[in-house]
Amino acid sequence: MKESFLHYIWQFQYFNKEALQTSDGNALEVYNTGRLNSNAGPDFQSAKIKIDAIEWAGSIEVHVKASEWNNHQHFKDPAYDNVILHAVWINDKPVLRSDGTLIPTLELKGRVDESLIYSYKKLMESANSIACSQLLPSTDKLLLVSMLDAALVQRLEAKANIVLEILKGNNNDWEQTTFELLGKNFGFKINSEPLQKLAKSLSYKILLKHADNLVQMEALLFGQAGLLDIEVGDDYYQLLRREYKILKAKYSLTCDLKKNHWRFLRLRPANFPTIRIAQFASILFSVKNIFSALLENNGSKALKDLFLVSQSHYWQEHYQFNKQAKIPISGLGEISIDNLIINTVAPILVAYGKAHAEQEFVDKAIQILQHLNPENNIIIRKWKSLNVIPINASDSQGLIELHNNYCAAKKCLDCRIGSAIIKPTAPPGLTNRKQLY
Repeated sequence: MKESFLHYIWQFQYFNKEALQTSDGNALEVYNTGRLNSNAGPDFQSAKIKIDAIEWAGSIEVHVKASEWNNHQHFKDPAYDNVILHAVWINDKPVLRSDGTLIPTLELKGRVDESLIYSYKKLMESANSIACSQLLPSTDKLLLVSMLDAALVQRLEAKANIVLEILKGNNNDWEQTTFELLGKNFGFKINSEPLQKLAKSLSYKILLKHADNLVQMEALLFGQAGLLDIEVGDDYYQLLRREYKILKAKYSLTCDLKKNHWRFLRLRPANFPTIRIAQFASILFSVKNIFSALLENNGSKALKDLFLVSQSHYWQEHYQFNKQAKIPISGLGEISIDNLIINTVAPILVAYGKAHAEQEFVDKAIQILQHLNPENNIIIRKWKSLNVIPINASDSQGLIELHNNYCAAKKCLDCRIGSAIIKPTAPPGLTNRKQLY
């Protein structure tokens, strides 16, 4: 028995209320279960009950065993003095408030239908990463759509909060923040950390001063990446070294990145960090004031066109400095562009909408996702094996959030699908079957 399950039982009142009474024999009626509290303090706030002839308003605290009240030292915390009822699975010990008064207790064991307990236990003990996988086909499709919408919003808000944290560190400079986030996402997970560090080490305002010179922009990025450290190289390499030496001194640049921070092993040449940095430079060269451009472009088609650039001629023929490629290296592909829009543009728009209380930017982000192809990764393939097929990036983002923050964490009670599966089909009542707990 877990306390989260008892929260669920209390919140939805899934227990037999016939002849309901406290452990000391007083008649009990529940008028309002209260509001679930996710912060410090009692579990449910603003509840309303009646014990015998007296109505009480206050908080409800929930525990598996009543003795946990003392184990958690609630009796020392004045925030718990307004608890009007202690709802427990097993009432193993009377508990007192800090002033010594007895807290009325409701024991739930024996009042919860076994079918509900069995359904919950089955999900919790499932070996599948998606616990409800066997029951999912019979689940109401509208319920799944509703949960995906909620999961998508949650995912976008979480990403937007990360953007706002970066923004705070950049003194509310949206251009620098967008530059750093875009840099991170150009690493495409494998090299996202060093690429983010690279972007953070370089002021976007400095890059803008050289926005009409791609050679100098590449020099700044490859130099800060620690990829211009060796002295020997071909003509283009030597050109970038000379440019970087001048620019580094001019702007007093420092960065701790070295070549060994970048991952090349097991990557296709088109995904080498050198190619990604070159493509990053081409985007910055092609699109001035990157944040403003993302904010003003309407629709996924316009955004895709924005990212549809090729890296410089040198990097179409080389996958590393001084190493000629056997075949031409293409620019960003459609999947990569979609990935950048999903992980950079959408979070930026939502963050901007939150910061300025303008819902239209949040709606715009969702509309853009709805016009992008769904992602194809190990999580999405799991859902597809259960015949849950995303039709766009909005769906796939919702499915990723659902898997990572609900399924993997076994938060079935917080999920509308899991809650519906566990929900008793008949009104709460006692059964004659042996209790499972």
